[in-house]
Amino acid sequence: MHKAGLLLGACVRSWKSVRMASSGVARRDPLANKVALVTASTDGIGLAIARRLAQDGAHVVVSSRKQQNVDRAVAALQGEGLSVTGTVCHVGKAEDRERLVTTAVKLHGGIDILVSNAAVNPFFGNLMDVTEEVWDKILDINVKATALMTKAVVPEMEKRGGGSVVIVASIAAYTPFPGLGPYNVSKTALLGLGKNLAIELAPSNIRVNCLAPGIIKTNFSQVLWMDKAREESLKEALRIRRLGTPEDCAGIVSFLCSEDASYITGETVTVAGGAPSRL
Repeated sequence: MHKAGLLLGACVRSWKSVRMASSGVARRDPLANKVALVTASTDGIGLAIARRLAQDGAHVVVSSRKQQNVDRAVAALQGEGLSVTGTVCHVGKAEDRERLVTTAVKLHGGIDILVSNAAVNPFFGNLMDVTEEVWDKILDINVKATALMTKAVVPEMEKRGGGSVVIVASIAAYTPFPGLGPYNVSKTALLGLGKNLAIELAPSNIRVNCLAPGIIKTNFSQVLWMDKAREESLKEALRIRRLGTPEDCAGIVSFLCSEDASYITGETVTVAGGAPSRL
């Protein structure tokens, strides 16, 4: 009986430790001393992700196309006591991608995390009206630049024994938004990119996953919800009857970048209030 009691006590303690770990109680800074790059991270989802990674212990390098946006975001996050620096980066420009990587390495000695969040959508209308120039711009920034940004950080991650890449896609990859055809296609392509990268980079201990946000209330998505009647209609289609916030996405990304997700790669996590999300 004594041995059985000891065994039961050990099981209870083990179960409690598992519960604490899953709830984030066990470790206060799951990303302590990790170095993270987040593209398009001075507003909206990108800014919320940068903040959360830094809150969870990472040294974060934010980036945006405009210096004033970088300065504003860095000042705000540093004002919260977070380890954040920043640089200008237009992800479609090779020299800017190189500068982003170089900045992180010079400041912090390497790179552990990449969150690829940059995207454009210069078109609203029928797919048959899309010009070749619009197709080129959307696919260049949303898809090609993501692949090339990943390529740029992989050597640095390999030097540190591995890393984590999170690609911000969209629920539009599964359920297209009306009027946003090229954008929808680019986001579906990102899911395929993530699957392929996960396979190729696994031997280097680099995990690659995607985030598929639903309709998140940001400046980027306001064309979808700025009309009050349209917003209410969107809510009616959701299991959780509200639109998302950038913070709804940030914690999931931090988890995917942490050791708690060390056995997860090639997956897509949908954060969309219960909206349908299957091809």
